[in-house]
Amino acid sequence: MSQGVRLTRFELEVMEALWKLKRASVRELLESLPERKRPAYTTVQTIVRRLEEKKAVQLVRKIGNAHIYVPVISRRSAYRRLIDDFLDLFGGSARPLMAHLVETGKLNLDDLKELESSLEPK
Repeated sequence: MSQGVRLTRFELEVMEALWKLKRASVRELLESLPERKRPAYTTVQTIVRRLEEKKAVQLVRKIGNAHIYVPVISRRSAYRRLIDDFLDLFGGSARPLMAHLVETGKLNLDDLKELESSLEPK
């Protein structure tokens, strides 16, 4: 099994907001989420507490009633864990995913050339 913190889709949305803001209160995180599907304050507060339990965020300061959080994990490590878990569904092989991305046009020849050049020894 891969290392790192396993995040739910909503936890990932909250983390995206925190990575962008660098440090934020629950209110600031709430306000940075898309307005059309913005959850209740208490929902975001619960998610932040869960993220704190998972050691994905850390409380760094308390200003009045506001708790200020910073990300502890990087975007890269969170996405690495997500991708590793996803690939595990395919027995660890990226080929089915790559085939799908090519078939749907989400991966093109330019993308493949760029990936290929990143694999070449420097």
